Amino acid sequence: MDLPIASHVDPRAVESLLAFWADAGVEASYADDPIDRLAEGAALLRARKEPPAPVAVAPVATPAFGRGPDLGAAVAEAQALAAACADLPALAAAIAAFDGCPLKTQGARQAVVSRGPADAPLMIIGEAPGADEDLQGAPFVGRAGQLLDRMLKAAGVLDRAFVTNTVFWRPPGNRTPTPQEQAVCAPFLERAIQLVRPKILLLVGGASAKSMLKREEGILSLRGRWFEWTSSDGQTELPALPTLHPAFLLRQPAAKKKAWADMLMLSERLDRPERPN
Repeated sequence: MDLPIASHVDPRAVESLLAFWADAGVEASYADDPIDRLAEGAALLRARKEPPAPVAVAPVATPAFGRGPDLGAAVAEAQALAAACADLPALAAAIAAFDGCPLKTQGARQAVVSRGPADAPLMIIGEAPGADEDLQGAPFVGRAGQLLDRMLKAAGVLDRAFVTNTVFWRPPGNRTPTPQEQAVCAPFLERAIQLVRPKILLLVGGASAKSMLKREEGILSLRGRWFEWTSSDGQTELPALPTLHPAFLLRQPAAKKKAWADMLMLSERLDRPERPN
């Protein structure tokens, strides 16, 4: 600690003190006035104990579907547009023109609606388009879709399947679609079911199964079990079988055995729909 020097000091004492500091290695003086190092340290300790000043944070934009009216209006518009479609081409055009789903403006190139025969006895409903689907404009055309097709072909049902998704635009980063995004697309999907009139639904992946069946269990619990899908007006019921998503099978090849068991169950039920669950 620096010590104050009195106004009347013996010069010999000053010389002696300077010689002492020189011997100690001190070669320069950086301040003319003494500094109370203890007071400085105490001030630093007090500053550490005091809470930091609040930092201003810019407001975060809320999602397009925040609360009630926006979602309700979008669903009502989708219902009106879907009801006016007399066939699948008209439905595809209505979906492409629909602006009520925020996914349309979040980087998707185009609407991805469906592929397969318009009178297929089997409707396959996935979760959402991915990068390959967004590029080509058809569902399940990437690696996962190719695996699905191989499984459908091996089960003898590939040419009897109409393929679509719960939403028709690719979510950013291939994330799982939200329940709100699925809800606003649901009227179009239900209209597709009415137009195709399938005998059985195959629900591919957890997001699809939960949305269509209104259940909260995970896909590993739901798969391999028959459920009844019911239309929003309660007039239509169809047997529905949840199964594992082929993208999951690419990551977990050991699970293909379970998915193949689902395919065999599906094929048998499709050929003999009168059999009980």
